[in-house]
Amino acid sequence: MIALQDRFAGTVAVVTGAASGIGLAIARRLLAEGAQVVGADLQPIEDLGDRFVGVEGDVTREAAAEALVATAVDRFGAVHAAFNVAGGSRPGYIVDLSEADWDFTVDLCLKGVFLGMKHQARQMMRQGGGSIVNIASLNAHVPMHAGSAYVAAKAGVEMLSRNGALELADYGIRVNAVLPGLVQTPLTRRHFDNPDALAAFMQRVPMGRPAQPEEIAAPALYLASADASYVNGASLLVDGAWAVSGYPDMRPFRGPVAWNQGAR
Repeated sequence: MIALQDRFAGTVAVVTGAASGIGLAIARRLLAEGAQVVGADLQPIEDLGDRFVGVEGDVTREAAAEALVATAVDRFGAVHAAFNVAGGSRPGYIVDLSEADWDFTVDLCLKGVFLGMKHQARQMMRQGGGSIVNIASLNAHVPMHAGSAYVAAKAGVEMLSRNGALELADYGIRVNAVLPGLVQTPLTRRHFDNPDALAAFMQRVPMGRPAQPEEIAAPALYLASADASYVNGASLLVDGAWAVSGYPDMRPFRGPVAWNQGAR
């Protein structure tokens, strides 16, 4: 990926989930293009230089969402762009999934985006505008076995992004979503460690390969840039044409339904 020199010079950005995967790729690309960045994660974040500040924060806690924005303002004076990336899941079939695992997934993937948007938008309203990019998923459109909490949360992120675009346009704030397909990150390692599972995915991806995090960072930065000044409320699929082919049957890799011994 080729960084566009100084495209984000003078821009202050916040990124959640910045310790690895897509979030780290976004933070690195922003810095390469001149931005000042504050990244948040529950895990330690590598030192990315003088224009980067890493903070520990749980996106499911409102105080952390507020503190992330406050840190950016205190350190760099504003928040012009925000990327809500943090996510994860605890999979399980609907009849097996515990309430705790549902709450973990939905809180992390959906509530975390809501809380981030809330405080990012408040700051952007004070400044007179900005851009928010939320990382949803192909699974906002395509269901998967044992993924009810995740697909529901990611569908919620897509609609939350649209609602944000509707509510915040008057304040000069754009809100868009990126919907990645399979991306090679630490969170998806289990698919790559299982050759049969990876083959099942690749049968459904017309481009024949997974994405790298940098290939999601690039369109995310586009949506936050001036080049996308009239793009608002959009959902950008970045999936190697996966959406046109459907989702693989993951039951062989998840195991059988546990409840009632899977009796029909």
